[in-house]
Amino acid sequence: MKKCMITFRSVTPAQRAEDMLRRAGVECTIQRTPKWMEEKGCGYSLQMACEDMMAATMLLRQAGISYRKVYSLRENGTPEELRL
Repeated sequence: MKKCMITFRSVTPAQRAEDMLRRAGVECTIQRTPKWMEEKGCGYSLQMACEDMMAATMLLRQAGISYRKVYSLRENGTPEELRL
């Protein structure tokens, strides 16, 4: 299963997003975003199956939870930014 990530500026919106998405049936895991991925340092992200990504971003927009970027993780673990 291919993994994707949604990044957030801080832990609070990431936690709100995780709670809301899990209640909607989207399996996701919160984690620190690797520093080399974030241009402004501190950040958190949610990792999930790529097949859930479109539904997840739509739910976040509807709930007014802002996120930074969306990435698809390649087989070697390097991220590729997705434009939604």
